[in-house]
Amino acid sequence: ARGPSTFIPLGEIPQEGGESSLHQLLEAFVSAGRVDHVAVVMGLHPQYLSSFWKTQYLLLRMDGPLPYHKRHYIAIMAAARHRCSYLVRLHMGEFLQVGGNPAWLQGLHCAPHKLRNLNEINKLLAHRPWLITKEHIEALLKPGEDSWSLAELVQALVLLTHYHSLASFVFGCGIKPGEDQDVGNSCSPPSPRSDSSPASDDSMGGSGGMDAMQEVEVLMERMKLLQENQLEEEGVTQEEMATRFELEKTESLLVPSSDILDPFLQSNIRCFLEDPEFGYKDFTRRGEQAPPTFRAQ
Repeated sequence: ARGPSTFIPLGEIPQEGGESSLHQLLEAFVSAGRVDHVAVVMGLHPQYLSSFWKTQYLLLRMDGPLPYHKRHYIAIMAAARHRCSYLVRLHMGEFLQVGGNPAWLQGLHCAPHKLRNLNEINKLLAHRPWLITKEHIEALLKPGEDSWSLAELVQALVLLTHYHSLASFVFGCGIKPGEDQDVGNSCSPPSPRSDSSPASDDSMGGSGGMDAMQEVEVLMERMKLLQENQLEEEGVTQEEMATRFELEKTESLLVPSSDILDPFLQSNIRCFLEDPEFGYKDFTRRGEQAPPTFRAQ
């Protein structure tokens, strides 16, 4: 599919004729220096785009306790947790543009220890936020050479959660890399399947989309068999059937291995990850003791 999104036809994306949408896109251009594909797709909802870009501008460009280059590095760390190569590429470029040290882009191990200390709370916020405790906050605020001030930590946590959420938007809207998303030698070229493969012209964006469709079809077949078996069995309650459906769904989660999604992941994303296998784990299973949750206003 041509255009900024794999899922949205190019004809539906706001063009110059759309006065209101164009005005919002121009606002985005002024604040960011360019209009990226997130802004173009979000232009379908101009009011939302306006609020989004005001938030982005406040977080990344207004006065705050964190230097600009560290803000972009935190965005990279957050996006890497969700393997969002679009945002990682974007903020690698922004990081260099505001004077960030190129050596830091070789991986988390090259960043200052203070930033690396965010890794634990970053992975918890991304995948299992209910496990965060006051001790995680205290450890970061503890006096020392690499300690965080409360103001710095608040801004860092807002950035982390903002980019965890934005990664979901990027995936959900099928945002594709822009032509300007190359960061010199520090960034691999986009995955070949995005433009060079003839199969990428189909509406689902190439073989990746077809694989996902096949997995959905397999899951639907399994659900159908469950329903047929229910008719044959006697005494199967609705609650038992719901449990079986959930089990099938859990076992068939459409979560491909991060290593096969994009060659870019092999080096340019994994290098920003510590404990890459850490991910979401359901905490509401019936019959199991729920983990303690950290509640804060």
